[in-house]
This record gives sequence, structure tokens and C-alpha cells, in this order.
Amino acid sequence: MADIKDLREKMANIATEARAKLAELNDSTPEDRAAEVEREFDAMMADHDKFSARADRLEKSEAALRASEAVDVSKRPVAEDRSAPAVDQGSEISYRKAFFSMIANGGVEGLDSEVRNVLRQSEVRAQTAGTNSAGGFTVPTELASFIDKAMIATGPMYNSDLFTVINTTGGNPFNIPTVNDTAVTAEAHTEAGTVTDDGGKDVTFAQKSLGAFAFDTEWVRWSYELANDSIFNVESLLGELLGERLGRIANSKLTTGSGSSDVEGIVTNSALGVTAAAVAAVTADEIIDLIHSVDPAYRASPSTAIMMNDSTLSAVRKLKDGNGNYLWQMGNYQAGVPQNLLGYNVVVNQAMDSLATAKKVMLFGDMSKFYVRKAGAPSLFIAKERFAPDYGILGYVRFDGVLGNAAGIKHLITA
Repeated sequence: MADIKDLREKMANIATEARAKLAELNDSTPEDRAAEVEREFDAMMADHDKFSARADRLEKSEAALRASEAVDVSKRPVAEDRSAPAVDQGSEISYRKAFFSMIANGGVEGLDSEVRNVLRQSEVRAQTAGTNSAGGFTVPTELASFIDKAMIATGPMYNSDLFTVINTTGGNPFNIPTVNDTAVTAEAHTEAGTVTDDGGKDVTFAQKSLGAFAFDTEWVRWSYELANDSIFNVESLLGELLGERLGRIANSKLTTGSGSSDVEGIVTNSALGVTAAAVAAVTADEIIDLIHSVDPAYRASPSTAIMMNDSTLSAVRKLKDGNGNYLWQMGNYQAGVPQNLLGYNVVVNQAMDSLATAKKVMLFGDMSKFYVRKAGAPSLFIAKERFAPDYGILGYVRFDGVLGNAAGIKHLITA
């Protein structure tokens, strides 16, 4: 790692080069060349500021080290001892002194409770460079240039081509007219007879209403020190994680939302297709019955699919036909060929229930009959002044869902 002298020399060299670069500009300099010189100058000064900030941090660190040297040697921890550096207990502990103790200790573990309490005065919920579990693990002693991020599938409901997505700028109620005329037929006509006009064949219209329910991630804070000391772009990383949180809540609500002052979920509002005979299993015949419980008018759509979670799919993959052939076909994701079951695409949705008593474990039908309303785009808000000197980030999204026609999508429920 470069020392302070090296950093200051780099800053001086950059300043010299930047002045020389700026000296190229005069009244006769072409406009495009002037813009290029200004961009190069700005880039140089950005590097200058970066080295300046690094040098300032090193100077503060050295000052902290010198301060710790003044402490009684008998009270200082040896290399093998992870206990906290001693602090003068005869006077009130300042935040600065507590912070230096944490730096010398390499974290808060092992610090006296009084010192830890002082460190908490900014607010314990903030992601900090000094608290290992709240961000300190990303501050390099020597840090790997990658991060191992835990993952979980967010699901298909918010980001999928299967469903009918309606994008609106606002969140005013959005109504979808519906009509079900499938049970009505024409009648035989008698020559010269009077045609019935009693209203018995009038078309009945209805409507489905889409709202815009709002969800947020709550404020997530991280410290100024973490922002400066971490080799990662903390704001970008947290933004990605919060985006995944929004995706998970959207998938969950659009799958199993109650629709009562809440998002209407596709499973919750689907019609019954088949009730399985077993509590924790389905058979090939029951899946066939589920498919044929949906009218053929909906089975030919490009958006027609079978939906279940991964554990249910694991059980279904083991089903065979009378000749011993597996019903499930793997497909080829690299070639764009999806997995399928009895000729229909399989969609994995982890928000659906697993096999258990009285659970809606499988859906089948034309998925385009489920409408997803997105009120604007998911948003990330960054607050700096509010939490100064720390930072805060908040994720926010508005959406709703509604099943336009329950006859188009039906579910299989266990016994």
C-alpha cells in the first residue's frame, strides 16, 4: 500500500499535469478540443481528490496509532490477544477515543461494553465499517475483490412475458371490462314468427379493478467510513439487494395476495380444477385432469403453462407414463427451449405452496389472463443530508394484479 509521501507526490504530479493541460486552452482553441481538454482535466482532478482522501485517511490512522502508543504498555493487547485496547476510565470516553480503540482492535468484538455503547451513539441500525456483521467485513485488511452474495429466486410474476403487463405513470384505479357469454346460445327462428325481446339474452358486462399497492424496503443505512473504505461500490451493491427484495415481495403478493385491501394473487383467485386424492403427492392422471379442466379455448395460447414451485416439480419429474417414460422433459435453456410437461411449458414459482394438506400446489391455463399493473417503475431513493455524515437508501414499488377470467387458469389442490 502506498504511504502518505507517495500519495502526496502523486497529487503534486497530477496537479502539475492538470495545470499544463488547462494551459492549452485559449480563445482560438476549437470547441470540441476545448471540451476534450476539460474532460481530461476533470478526470485528473478526480484522481487527485481520490489520492487526497486516501492520504487523509492514512494520516488519521497514523494519528490514532500515535495516540494508542501513549497508553500504558501493560494495558495494551498483545498480538494474540483480541481484547479491547485500554481506555482511560477516569474520564468520560469520547466517540473519537472509542473509535480509535475499535480501529486498533480490528472491530468491536472484545471491546468493553462502555466503549461499544459510545460507538452506538450514531445509531446502531446504520451499516458501519467498524461493526463486522454490519459491513466491516467489506473493509480491506486485505480484501478479496469479489463478494459472496446469498441468492434466492425472486420468481416470475413481476418480470415475465407470460402475463399481461399494464404500465401506468400514476396509481389511479384502472378498470378492465369483462364479459362471459359462453353459456348463451342462439335460438331456432320460426318463419314469420315474432322474435323474443324479453331481455333474457342480453349481454352481461362486469369489470375488474386494478389498484396500485405500495411497498418499501425501509431505510437501510451505511456509514461514511464504509463508503470510503470499502473496495466495493456500497451504494450499487445495496441498490441491487434492495431491488431483489422488491422483486421477492412483488412475486409473493402477485402469487398469493388476498385481494382484500391487498394485491390479488393468481393462485388465490384461480378456479378449482382438480382435487388430488393424496395429501403430499399428485399423479399423472390428476395432472391430465387439471389440463382438461380448462376449456380448449385457453389451452392453445402461447402463454399457456403449468406453474408450481421447485419442490413440487421435483416430485412431478419422477412421474412416468404407462411405458415407463418420464412425463417431464428437460428442454434446453441455452437453446431457448424451456422444460415442459405433457407438451406445456413449466414455470417455477417459489411463492407457491409445497405438497401438504389442502394446498394449491399447481396452476394450469392461459397466463396472459392474469393482469399485472405496474404504477411507474421501482425506485431507489438515496439520502445523504438526512443521515449525514452517513448515507441511506430506500427501495419503493407500486403494483397490483388481477385475474381477468377465472375460467382461464385453474389450480390443483391436495386432499
